Amino acid sequence: MARMFRVLGFFTLAIGLMAFAGNMVEMALLFFLQTAFFGILGYLKFTEKTYILLFWGYMIVTFSGFSYWTVFKMGLPL
Repeated sequence: MARMFRVLGFFTLAIGLMAFAGNMVEMALLFFLQTAFFGILGYLKFTEKTYILLFWGYMIVTFSGFSYWTVFKMGLPL
């Protein structure tokens, strides 16, 4: 399970580098932060249950933030 967090770190790094190449600096920094988060968690040797709970917590925070941003910050398309 720890290896999957390292894989998530790799993919977030790839997305962050592509965003940086596309001059989307804020998005790139967000994905670099996620890369560091997943990379550190990937080497901490937690139990599988802990990794599952951490991933669920990550998904809840991410989807809540994404939903908030798309509804309240982006506004309604006209």
